[in-house]
Amino acid sequence: MIPYPQINPELVRIGPFAVRWYGLMYLLGFMAAYLLIPRQRKAQNLGLKGEMLQDLIFWLALGVIVGGRLGYILFYQYGNLYFYLTNPLEIIAVWHGGMSFHGGFIGSVLAGYRFSVKKNLSFVDLADCVMPVVPIGLGLGRIGNFINGELYGRPTDVPWAMVFPNGGPVPRHPSQLYEALGEGLLLFVLLWSLQKRNLRPGIITACFIIGYGLIRFFLEFFREPDPQIGFIMGIFTMGQVLCGAMIVLGSGFLIYCLRYKN
Repeated sequence: MIPYPQINPELVRIGPFAVRWYGLMYLLGFMAAYLLIPRQRKAQNLGLKGEMLQDLIFWLALGVIVGGRLGYILFYQYGNLYFYLTNPLEIIAVWHGGMSFHGGFIGSVLAGYRFSVKKNLSFVDLADCVMPVVPIGLGLGRIGNFINGELYGRPTDVPWAMVFPNGGPVPRHPSQLYEALGEGLLLFVLLWSLQKRNLRPGIITACFIIGYGLIRFFLEFFREPDPQIGFIMGIFTMGQVLCGAMIVLGSGFLIYCLRYKN
């Protein structure tokens, strides 16, 4: 067993205001997107640089935050919808915790589509430029989850198991680190290598959707299910159900791109 590193979730506090590691990870993820998106040939052809790139990052960040929060409430707190409807300020209380990748993904897709229409750009080409850098933010976010001691894994006796402060006395999988490596590093290496090839429009986006869905679906078997939901059909988590939908949709989109996209 490996001791869980006790890292203060707050990087710095000034009076009532605190900068948390988790929030910093979001910021670093968007900074990485700002630096890496314009290094892609397709992004250069679209003119994604300077003020236009800044506008894109702003809209994507807004989509991720708004979509991530609403997705968490709809996907993971559907049993408490009455509470949020009668306490609307709790809907925007992101500092209380609770963000959903799938909600953030939907929100960023909608924001990206709005941006593409406003700038008269191909939405599919724009998505192909953004998807290769998304895993960086995902990996950093999982490290933030690890520092917060949240979203920990299921009980295990593997040598690298850890006892998390909020996970009881039993050793558990450090599933946040598994996801940081899988959804983050592995997926980034795959997509960054693909973007260097002359692929049909949409293929990189489809590969992200399928790749993320497959990686997380597998890693969810090591992650403790959300206590307010538990298992669905006795074996699957909500994350796996949503990832299953991603795999199906991504596969359909990939077939469409291979058959009909020029």
